[in-house]
Amino acid sequence: MVNNFLWDLFVVFITFIYVLLTIFVPLTLYKKEKISKFSARKAVHMFAGLAILSSPFYFWPFWPTIIAGTLMLFVYFSSKEAKIKQLKDLYDAISEEQEDGLKRAFLQGPFFYCLSITALVFIFGIAAPENFYFPIAGVLIMIVADTLASVIGKRWGKIGISLPWTNSKRTLEGSATFFVTAFFVCFISFFLFGLLISTFQEPLSFPTIIVYSLITSTIATIIELISPSTFDDLTVPLGSTLIIFLLTLI
Repeated sequence: MVNNFLWDLFVVFITFIYVLLTIFVPLTLYKKEKISKFSARKAVHMFAGLAILSSPFYFWPFWPTIIAGTLMLFVYFSSKEAKIKQLKDLYDAISEEQEDGLKRAFLQGPFFYCLSITALVFIFGIAAPENFYFPIAGVLIMIVADTLASVIGKRWGKIGISLPWTNSKRTLEGSATFFVTAFFVCFISFFLFGLLISTFQEPLSFPTIIVYSLITSTIATIIELISPSTFDDLTVPLGSTLIIFLLTLI
C-alpha cells in the first residue's frame, strides 16, 4: 500500500512538472518575441493535455482529477484583471479576441479545455478506471486533430462550411484533416491502452480497435463541425468520449 502511494506521488510530481513546462515555456518564448500569440496558444493546447497519458498508471484513479482540476482553476484565474503577474502574463500570451470581449476577460477556450479533461477523468475514475483509453482518445482528438484541422483549414482550406451559430468558418479540408487525425489518435489510444497495456480488463481485439476508432472519429468530426468555436474544446472530447463509451455498453 505504501509503495503504491509513493508510486502515485512520483507520477503526480512528474506530471505536474511536465504541465508547468508546457505552459511556461511557450509563455517565455512569447514574451521574448520568439513565437507569436497564435503559436503560444497552440503549443499550450497541443502539449498540456498530453498529461492525460499518465492516467492509466495511477493506483488511485482520482489523481488525474486533482491534477486536471488544479490546472482548470489556474486557467480560470488567468485573466486581464488578474492580480498575480504570472496569471496576467499567461492571459496576455494565449488569449483570443473573443475572450477580450467577455464580461470577465478570461481564457474561455483553455478553461473549457481543462473542464472537459477534468470531467472525463472524474467520470471514468468513478465508473470505469479500467477504460481510461476512452477519455485519452477524446482528449487526443481535441489536442491533435483540432490543432491540425485549424492549421490546415487556415492555410489550405478552399471549400468553406459555414454554419451561422458556430461563429466561425470551417472548411472541408480542415474537417477531413480532423477526421483522419482523429482516427489515427483513437487507434493509438485504443491500441496502446486497450491492447498492449491492458492490466485491468479484457484486451480489445484488433477489429474492435478499428471499429471503435472509426465510430469515435466520425462522432467527433460531426460534433466539431456543428459546435460554436468557443465551446468545441468542451463538446468534442466530452461528446465523442461519452457517446462511444455508452455505445459499448449496449
